Amino acid sequence: MWVRLPAGKITHETVEELSGLLSSGDILIDGGNSFYHDDIAHSDMLKTKGIRYLDVGTSGGIWGLERGYCMMIGGDQAAFEHLDPIFKTLAPGIGTIDKTPGREGRDPRVEQGYLYCGPAGSGHFVKMVHNGIEYGVMQAYAEGFDILKGVNSAAIPENRRYPLNLPDIAEVWRRGSVVASWLLDLTSIALAKDEALSAFTGNVEDSGEGRWTVNAAIEQAVPAEVLSAALYTRFRSRQSHTFAEKILSAMRNEFGGHQEPGKS
Repeated sequence: MWVRLPAGKITHETVEELSGLLSSGDILIDGGNSFYHDDIAHSDMLKTKGIRYLDVGTSGGIWGLERGYCMMIGGDQAAFEHLDPIFKTLAPGIGTIDKTPGREGRDPRVEQGYLYCGPAGSGHFVKMVHNGIEYGVMQAYAEGFDILKGVNSAAIPENRRYPLNLPDIAEVWRRGSVVASWLLDLTSIALAKDEALSAFTGNVEDSGEGRWTVNAAIEQAVPAEVLSAALYTRFRSRQSHTFAEKILSAMRNEFGGHQEPGKS
């Protein structure tokens, strides 16, 4: 059984209900974005009934339907090995990505786009930190494009104003630049559709994983200034909006279909 529901109460209630329907040896997968503490509790509960549990963090957004999606998997290792053909089918595969030098002898499945991370909760823990990093990368792009846009404002001396073409800048950075990435690809798509991003207010939600990542950093006494600042910016965006926040909102819409509050 593969459960893909929002994190929290609805997932917990579903796991509890399924635990009464499944038999010893069956496998239950949580493929949502659950908090990794919940995975540990669910695994322990199911283990008493002989039910095997896997937590599968996935990344790929709405594009994963066509491309396949990256999977970070925790839980019962024997269950992971048993379901390996399923994960291989769902993963994006090697594609056109160059092989990384020095990886000889390591698990080749990673190059296919899926990874067994370790015991229960580890898959969602890795996905949680992935999303925390995503917040930071998106924030960097958003602030950069805000600066590019602002250089043509009345606050800048006239001889230092540049009417820069943001869609073209995003596009040229995609081609050979060290800051090229899929998130930049999505930014380029959004700007090509509408350079002013007039469909977005800049109200940027957070899905939970960013908060959990910052909490994990606090627990470990790891300084995470960029990830923390990116999370707090999302909080601020619900009060006042800048072009940077429109960029953030546009990226979220492109990769995940995330709508701003009040829009559908």
